[in-house]
Amino acid sequence: MANSKPIPTLPFLLLTLAFTQQLLLSSSDQPFVGFNIGTDVSNLLPPTQLVTFLKQQKITHIRLYDPNPDILRALSATGIRVIVSVPNNQLLAIGSSNTTAFSWIRKNVLAFHPHTLITGISVGDEVLTTVPSSAPLLLPAIKSLHAALVASNLQNDVVVSSPHSASIILKPFPPSQAFFNQSLSSFILPLIQFLSETNSPLMLNLYPYYVFMQNRGFVPLDNSLFKPLPPSKEMVDPNTLLHYTNVLDAMIDAAYFSMKNLNVTDVIVLVTETGWPSKGDSKEPYATRENAVTYNSNLIKHVFDRSGTPLHPETTSSVYVYELFNEDLRSPPVSEANWGLFYGNATPAYLLRVSGIGTFLASDNANQTFCVAMDGVDSRTMQAALDWACGPGRANCSEVQPGESCYQPNNVKNHASYAFDSYYQSHGKSPGSCDFKGVALITTSDPSHGSCIFPGSKNLSNNTKQVVNTTHSSNAGDNLRLRPFGIRSIKISAINNILHILMVAAFPTLLFLL
Repeated sequence: MANSKPIPTLPFLLLTLAFTQQLLLSSSDQPFVGFNIGTDVSNLLPPTQLVTFLKQQKITHIRLYDPNPDILRALSATGIRVIVSVPNNQLLAIGSSNTTAFSWIRKNVLAFHPHTLITGISVGDEVLTTVPSSAPLLLPAIKSLHAALVASNLQNDVVVSSPHSASIILKPFPPSQAFFNQSLSSFILPLIQFLSETNSPLMLNLYPYYVFMQNRGFVPLDNSLFKPLPPSKEMVDPNTLLHYTNVLDAMIDAAYFSMKNLNVTDVIVLVTETGWPSKGDSKEPYATRENAVTYNSNLIKHVFDRSGTPLHPETTSSVYVYELFNEDLRSPPVSEANWGLFYGNATPAYLLRVSGIGTFLASDNANQTFCVAMDGVDSRTMQAALDWACGPGRANCSEVQPGESCYQPNNVKNHASYAFDSYYQSHGKSPGSCDFKGVALITTSDPSHGSCIFPGSKNLSNNTKQVVNTTHSSNAGDNLRLRPFGIRSIKISAINNILHILMVAAFPTLLFLL
């Protein structure tokens, strides 16, 4: 260092510090909320429309379950960051051949980079627990793909990792006693070490929903939903005396303690899947719209609060919500088709409560929402719903009478839409007020036309906007994603008795002081 350089003055240092802090705050390293997008739907949004929708919603990070070239091409020059995935059925070829790995990178990354911001590759999906026969191929595949990135000088732009089920971690509560499944140690240890060497994250699919469902009576619902808790209901780790106000933080810290047991402390947890279903069958009573709204709203706020976890308050994990769109082609149970925030046609399945966090998810906190009739419903069923709305439901149907402003077009769907919206608006857009036995849906598009002004527009023009709460587009819908992997409730089954056993046997008085 040359001694002749002038010593910076204090104002200059303060200015530099302020600039550096601002740079850090605007850095892409800051925690974010992204969304998983797949294609298991009957009516898929065309890629260009999908990208337009993402931009409208101010969504900056997505994860695709396969490197769909049309979507990647449509993402060009948008600034949206994307993780692309290697399906499980490609592990054998990539893990066995460096040439195949180089070809994959050339076809699915280099063909789009840098115009499309591909920032990560997720290799396989829960391979160690769902397809253990492929476990020996996982790290070789990751290393081969990374080597291809190094050869292309992209190793600093694109990370390579693999999403794992939470069940690779045993005894997750208290977090301080968690450890990786020892039967998988020959695969996990070298993988974690490789992630450390390459500055890559540990990808985990973490579902407090399944933890709650499989441990009801021991894990309170409020803890799973990020609801504010009095100290008496917080989860307490008896070894560290750290207090946990939500299940997700406890699961993340369990991963950090598990890595610490392997002498690895510099790998960050990236939550590649988390969410809550909005609808379920009779065996899934907690898969409801209200719980989905509460979980995902509080999750998003929790990430944007940047409060970290009790063990690492300085580190907030980024998360990818499962998922952006419902998938009507998913196999039973019912919840499998109802994890999305939106239907495939971009109408909301429900609306979040995330006002005050900027423009993210632009339409989720927009006050202008309407209830309209769904397409494809037979006229007899729609007529019955219309008759109920204008009769026992006491909707104002005067505008759809002959000669009035909303009579034309004179068909049952048009009249039903007006009646449904009248009922919906008069009930304050409350949960369930846009249902009508599955023939109605919520939309942010104003259905008014010509001189026909719908009740929602009249409310806005009269400065009587309602605060958006929870609403739902009742039944089937058009949805989105390709995911050739197992049902989540089966994949998480290894967690089934973990918390139960620990809560009862290890620390029954400290876990939940109810």
